[in-house]
Parts: sequence; structure tokens; C-alpha cells
Amino acid sequence: MSNNSIQFTSLGSVGEVGASAHMLTIEGMQILLDCGMHPSKEGSGKLPDFSMLHKAPDAVIISHSHIDHCGALPHLLSLFPDTPVYCTPPTLKIADRMLHNCVSVMGKIRNERDIPEYPLYTHEDVEYAINRVYGIHTYKEFAIHPDKPIRVMFSHAGHVLGSASVKISTPDHTVFYTGDICTVDQELMEGYRPPSDSEGIDTLIIESTYGATEEADSIVYADEIERFGNAIAEVLENDGVALVPSFALGRSQEVLNMISRLQDENKLPYVPVYSSGLGRAVYEIYDQFFDELNPEAALSPLEEFLNVGDVWNPKVARDLISEPCIIVATSGMMLENTPSAMIAQQLVQNPKHGIFFVGYCAEDTLGVTVKNAQVGDEIVFELGGDPVVNTLINIQSFHFSAHASRKDLQQVVEAIPSKNVVYVHGDPPALEWMEYNTGEGRNKFVPAIGQTIHLKG
Repeated sequence: MSNNSIQFTSLGSVGEVGASAHMLTIEGMQILLDCGMHPSKEGSGKLPDFSMLHKAPDAVIISHSHIDHCGALPHLLSLFPDTPVYCTPPTLKIADRMLHNCVSVMGKIRNERDIPEYPLYTHEDVEYAINRVYGIHTYKEFAIHPDKPIRVMFSHAGHVLGSASVKISTPDHTVFYTGDICTVDQELMEGYRPPSDSEGIDTLIIESTYGATEEADSIVYADEIERFGNAIAEVLENDGVALVPSFALGRSQEVLNMISRLQDENKLPYVPVYSSGLGRAVYEIYDQFFDELNPEAALSPLEEFLNVGDVWNPKVARDLISEPCIIVATSGMMLENTPSAMIAQQLVQNPKHGIFFVGYCAEDTLGVTVKNAQVGDEIVFELGGDPVVNTLINIQSFHFSAHASRKDLQQVVEAIPSKNVVYVHGDPPALEWMEYNTGEGRNKFVPAIGQTIHLKG
């Protein structure tokens, strides 16, 4: 391998969204970009293909703390315990919460679905992994080895609190990994900031989540907020309950503050607003790192939002929805047995309510089933539970994704005139669209999992 050539091998999240893990071999060093678990697969199938690692990575770099980017880290460090890990300070703090929650969820699923492999790691494994992580601030260059000319710098990705794009530089080759990016300002987060020295980047590794989603190109964020507020208001006027399934990290905090602001602006009535456990825990971390949010953001006090309580108890769930209210609950994909699923199970039995999705739902998830449900369809919300007949007409989707639209992804590629473009983190149609419509005249790659590609500077 020549001095200006590097190797790239994906262990996951190619041809799909989930289990992000990409190995760079550069200057004789192996650097793993992200170490995630797949959100909708089960057992060891959730993990990246670590069998391709013939030795310990020299470093792991985590772009942000969504489980599909950091969820396999404790398992990796149980295999290679001396591996150093790097991320931003907010990501470190949030990952601690997210990974411990993962252990608890896997323990519960072990019994519900009879998956003896679960949990894939323990709370002790999480504690060990977190203690191996170095929190490095954005725009502060750092070395991962004292004797190697490799410099790393995080920059603002705009996806969720702590999310970072990653620039890895050597004298002969510079790589820019976007991680997950959002190019527009959200309720709390400022948008992605491109690298200041884009002319010097040799290889761009870019997410492709919405590469096949045309409608996102025409969405105006302010218009979508207005449509969302109107939909909730209509449900409340009919004495119904509005459920917003949301990811615990990012979407929950954004939507809660959006709702609070709409109430303050008299665009929504002051009914109780509820949130669920992990989303509340992450909200506290948003408060701790308030100075890293959009300077124009006004973070509402967590005390404004009530706790949904034990919604696995049918009486608690029924009492919760007995009066008009707004509920922001995990999981965003409405996976079975999660708070959003348990609440939805009650709501679909009365047509006065509404369910409003605000983010990505993977295929073969309960969320997609509910999105596509017609009146009279039978839906199973609990594993092993009885089906419930849907009576709801008011099931809508809103585009508040923290991922860049494909038009914005095009602009990101155009703004970085790299010799090589590697497309990851997308379903096959998204990757195909990105490869065909961006990066004209460059070396373009959509690698298969396990395929090693050589990238010249």
C-alpha cells in the first residue's frame, strides 16, 4: 500500500441503516469509525461482523451516541479490552445512559422473546467501556498514537447533542467521515458545519439515509412545525390524546421543546405534556450541555413534562389517556412492548385520538405497520399479546428527521471536492441514488460488508 493509499472495510451499516462500523487502515493503524448495534435485528445479528477483526483496533472513534453507532462498544471492548475510544464529551455522557438502558432492555427481551444470547453485555461491561473513552471537544485536534503522524478532529454534525463529523489527517491522505448529519437548524440543534479546508480532503465517507426520499427535498421546517401543531390541536379539540413516538435521544428533546414553544405562543392549548423514562434522562444531559445547543434555543425545564409512569400496567395506560394530553414516548419506531407501543395499543381503540410519527422507521417494525394501518386492521403491540382492532384514521407522519435530505446530501458532496466518495448508512435504493446523482467524475464506492477497498489520495 502506497503512502497516500488507505484501506476501507465496513463491518456493518452498508446496504442498510444500523450497526455502523467502518474500519480504516491508515499509516499502519486500524481505526474503527463507530461501533453500533442494529435497531431491529435480534441476538448476535444486531452486532457488526467482528469476525473480520484479526487484531485489536488501534482506536475507536464514536460519532454520536445513538445505539446504531455506539451500541456494540461494550461487546467490542470485551474482545479487545485495551482499545482506546474517542468521542465528544456530550456523546460520552449520553452513551453511558444509552448503553446501560440497552442492557436492561436486552434482559427484558431475553425473557419475552426467549433469546438466550441476551444480554450481549452486562452493566459491568458498560462501566468498563465508558472508562476507556476519552471525551474530546470539537475543533480540538488530537493524536491517537504518539509515534504516528495521524491527527483527528471532531466538527459539528448537527444531528443530536454531541454528534460529530470526523476528520482524520496524515501527511499524505485526509479522510472526512460525516457521521449522521443534519444540515438545517432544528429546534435545539444548529445544523452541520462543513470542514473549513474541504479542498484538502482526499476521501469523503458520507451517510445516505434519505438518498431515496424525494419528499424530504421540498419540506420547509417551519411549515412542518405548523402542520404538526395543527394536527395536535385538532385532536385535543375533540377531547383526544396525541401520541408522538420519538427516539430517546434527539427527537424527544426536540419535540418536547417544540410543543412547549407552541403552547407559549398560544398555538396549542395548555394540556399536560408527558414524556417517558430514557428520553427524560437524556433531557437532563441536554440541560447540562446547554451551551452546545443552538444559541437561539430556549430549553424548557424538564419539570414542565410529566412522567408517563408504568404504562405496561393497562390501568395506568388507560388512566393516562382518560383526559386530553400530549405524550412524547419512546421508541420512535414503536417497537413492541415499548412505552409508545403500550400507549398506542390503548389509543387505536378510540377514533378520537391521533398518532403522529416524527422520524425514521425501519422496515419490518411495528411503527411501519401502524403507519400503514387501515381501520379494521388487527395490530399486535405486545410480543405474544392478542391483536387489537384499529379504529384510528388520524395516523400521520411528519418530517422532523435529524438526517440531511438528499438535496442537502448532494450539496455536501459538491462542497467537498474529494477524489473518493464512499457511501454508507443507507438502504440499497438510497445508496444507489447517491452513487448515481452525486460525486460526478470521482472514484465512487458502495462497499459490501466485508469488502476491502483501496483509496488513493
